[in-house]
Amino acid sequence: MVFSSPHKSTSFFFVFLIIAALGSVFLVWQRNVINGFLVLGEELNWEAPKLRPVVFNLTDFGGVGDGVTLNTKAFERAVSVISKFRNQGGAQLNVPPGFWLTSPFNLTSRMTLFLARDAVILAVQDEKYWPLMPALPSYGYGREHPGPRYSSLIHGQNLKDVVITGHNGTINGQGQTWWTKHLHKLLNYTRGPLVQIMYSSDIVISNITLRDSPFWTLHPYDCKNVTIKNVTILAPVYHAPNTDGIDPDSCEDMLIEDCYISVGDDAIAIKSGWDQYGIAYAKPSKNIIIRNLVVRSNVSAGISIGSEMSGGVSNVTIENILVWESRRAIRIKTAPGRGGYVRQITYRNITFHNVRVGIVIKTDYNEHPDDGYDPTALPILRDISFTNIRGEGVRVPVRITGSEEIPVRNVTFHDMNVGITYKKKHIFQCAFVEGRVIGTIFPKPCRNFDQYNEQGELVKQAVSQNVTDIDYEI
Repeated sequence: MVFSSPHKSTSFFFVFLIIAALGSVFLVWQRNVINGFLVLGEELNWEAPKLRPVVFNLTDFGGVGDGVTLNTKAFERAVSVISKFRNQGGAQLNVPPGFWLTSPFNLTSRMTLFLARDAVILAVQDEKYWPLMPALPSYGYGREHPGPRYSSLIHGQNLKDVVITGHNGTINGQGQTWWTKHLHKLLNYTRGPLVQIMYSSDIVISNITLRDSPFWTLHPYDCKNVTIKNVTILAPVYHAPNTDGIDPDSCEDMLIEDCYISVGDDAIAIKSGWDQYGIAYAKPSKNIIIRNLVVRSNVSAGISIGSEMSGGVSNVTIENILVWESRRAIRIKTAPGRGGYVRQITYRNITFHNVRVGIVIKTDYNEHPDDGYDPTALPILRDISFTNIRGEGVRVPVRITGSEEIPVRNVTFHDMNVGITYKKKHIFQCAFVEGRVIGTIFPKPCRNFDQYNEQGELVKQAVSQNVTDIDYEI
């Protein structure tokens, strides 16, 4: 039986039907959009649009799309030639229909990598073909193992003006072997992402499918001016460990929109470094817009901030999001030792469907790179707002777990109606948080919040900011 606000349950049902219909239309529409231009009708013959002054095909460099031939040298030769055109507007590399097996390769500046419909770039599964790289400076550790880490399949560093797009072609990491070896502790180094762009600017990734990454799927690191649009990201929702969808890491001026993500970890996780290494690197993630997404995460969260947020995260807007069949919908996670801050975070028009916990803020996510972290480096969490939150089939709509040393301040809820799966007294759970609720909030908020009406008049003052109503059994 589902308990919900009776005067809004019917309207919510119709709203959800509309969202579901729009989601299905989006998945069809996505296949026919190239860099914002709608392509009507079926393609009779494949021909890539010319997006650069010079265009090459992978077959020009000896590529063979039979799923067996290793095409690493073909990609490397193509990139080498394209690099010579960077002062003439760059060049485009078309990947035709076929299965293009490759080990990791690098991109170059002013390059467009264009994947045809039915083009699949396949990652070779044997790790001996994957080069090792130094640990990320803001992590100081290989994330899973000390020392170096495996490269991403498609990699770029110190680049400008790079586009990865297509007619919804696929980059497939074939991660099953990596997941099995990781779960059985057979790897000596941290797994590599599927696509990683580092220290770069003016990056566009659009209209492609990314699937079955060995580790995090799409990892922009210390980048500026990044657009990710019309991207589908897939991995099994169970037994595909750490296959985050998109992890903006110490990035600024970033737009993520019109994407569908269903993976084995966080669909999106905004990061900025880990403990003392992230504090020293001091590169925040800021000025990020995330909108118009459908996401799913059975084992983690739809959209997360942290837990590696030691460089700080600020000025983030997350809006028009549907999270379905997930363990958690929205999560901010941190711990003593992280330092940094999470502030000026806006959530708007968020819908939950069959989600165990809707909104989570957790301040005791105690995972550290080594014993050198400073437990007195306490993160600051403040200025976080939630507006127009809707849901059905939710066990716990809100669980905010601040602490005496890491209180959560200035949290605002405005217009919230979430249908819960069963009644329990402390369904809206809070500890060491202060803020306000405005207008109609269902279910009833905890006592930590000042309550205001829609006219901005104080109706009821908070009893205490330190009331603890956390129940992990539900």
